[in-house]
Order: sequence, then C-alpha cells, then structure tokens
Amino acid sequence: MDLDDKVCLCFRISKRKLVNYLRRELPRVPSQLSECGGAGTGCGWCIPFLKQLFRQEMLTAVDGSVSELTATEYARLRANYIRVEKKIPPPGAEPLPDGASAD
Repeated sequence: MDLDDKVCLCFRISKRKLVNYLRRELPRVPSQLSECGGAGTGCGWCIPFLKQLFRQEMLTAVDGSVSELTATEYARLRANYIRVEKKIPPPGAEPLPDGASAD
C-alpha cells in the first residue's frame, strides 16, 4: 500500500496519517491507534493491518512474508470480510467495491 491509500476504510484513515500518528504519539499498544480518527473501531477489518503497522513502526519487526497489497485488492478483501463476517460498516464509511454487498 502507498502512504496515501486508506487503511481504515470506514473512517477513511490513510496509512500516512497512521504512520505519522505512530511516530508522533508513540502509542504503547496497537489498540491506541483507535485514537487516530477512530481507526479500527468500525467494521474491524483493518485491525490486523493496524497491528502490523504498529509492529513495523514501533518495534521495527518487519515481516517479509506479508505481501504488499494494492488499494483495490485491500478494498476487495475488506468487502469479502464484511460479507463473510456479516459486519455492517458505519454510516459514511468507504463504500464496498462495485458488485460487492454487505448482504
């Protein structure tokens, strides 16, 4: 993902905003990323990615086995997560890709 791609699609929080928050605020645990615009408090899809960002930025434990996703792939995976887990994104969240529904 590029820095300007959204990680939290519910609240439209970019990777850049999260990385800057991590570097500026130095949170002690990954869950404190929710203080950055509510990241991770909508449908929950981005929580594993928030944890990964935390590890990379705060603990410098870069996991080389995780492939880089494009923003389109990320959105498509989130749509599948919402459908399978029967999640409901909050009002105003990033819409699901064309052809995907939360039903």
